[in-house]
Amino acid sequence: MANTAYHIANALRTIVGSDKRKLPTSAIIAAAGSSDRMGNGGGLSKQHQLIAGIPVLVRSLLAFEKCRFISEIVVAARESEIPLIENYRKEYNITKLKKIVKGGQTRQESVLRGVEAADPGAKYIAIHDGARCLVTVEMIERVCMAAYRYRAAIAACAVPDTVKIAGRHNFIDSTTDRSLVWLAQTPQVFYSSLYRAAAYSAREDGFSATDDSQLVERIQNPVRLVDCGRENIKITTPEDIILAEAILIAREKAKNPAGEATV
Repeated sequence: MANTAYHIANALRTIVGSDKRKLPTSAIIAAAGSSDRMGNGGGLSKQHQLIAGIPVLVRSLLAFEKCRFISEIVVAARESEIPLIENYRKEYNITKLKKIVKGGQTRQESVLRGVEAADPGAKYIAIHDGARCLVTVEMIERVCMAAYRYRAAIAACAVPDTVKIAGRHNFIDSTTDRSLVWLAQTPQVFYSSLYRAAAYSAREDGFSATDDSQLVERIQNPVRLVDCGRENIKITTPEDIILAEAILIAREKAKNPAGEATV
C-alpha cells in the first residue's frame, strides 16, 4: 500500500500545482490525551490546567481564533470534557469553534476524527496540540504561509545542544551534526487532500506515527520546517506550568518594559 500512497501523493502534487493563495484553513486541536505525566490522578486533563488564570486549551484556542487564515476550529477531546469545552466557547467567545468531537484511542485517531468532522471545503488543515498553549498568531501564520507555498509545513525548533546517538547500554555510539537536528512542534499545516491520503494510507497499513508530519513524510512528500523558537513549549508536567507562566511574564515585559508585567 505504501507504493499506492506514493502515487496518490504525486497526483496530489500535480493537482495543487503552484497554487499559493491563502485558502480556507481548518484548525484541528488535539485535546484528548490522558495527561498521565501531570500526576492529576485521573482528574481533568492538562488541557484544563490554569496558566496565569486561563485554561491551557483556551490559550491555544484563542490564538487560532485570532488568526486571519483560520476559517474554523474543530477540537478532538475526551468525551467527559466536551461540555467543559462548550462552556469555553461561550465564556471566551471563541466564535470559530464549530465542532467538538470525541477523540480516539490514540492521538493519530483523534486527529483523523477531527479532520473528518472539518469543513470538506477547507483547502488546508492546521493540526495543533491543545497543550502547546504558548503558540502565537504570528507562529500560526508563518507556518500557514509556508504550507500554502510548499503544501506541507510544521513549526519546529533548531536544537541548540550537542546531540549524541546512544548505542547499547547507553554508551555513545556517535555525535551527529546538530545543524541538521530539529525538534518538531505544532501547528503542522498540510494541503487537505494530501493529509487525508497520508492518514488513510497509514490507517490501512496499520502504521503509527508520533506526529502528523511523519504520515506525510511516509508518502514521500517534502515537509518544510519553520523555526518558531523555543517558547512554543508543550505542557506535559507540572514544571511546565511554571515555565509557561515565566515565558508569559517575559513576553509582557518585552511589550511594556516600563510597566509591571501581568499575564
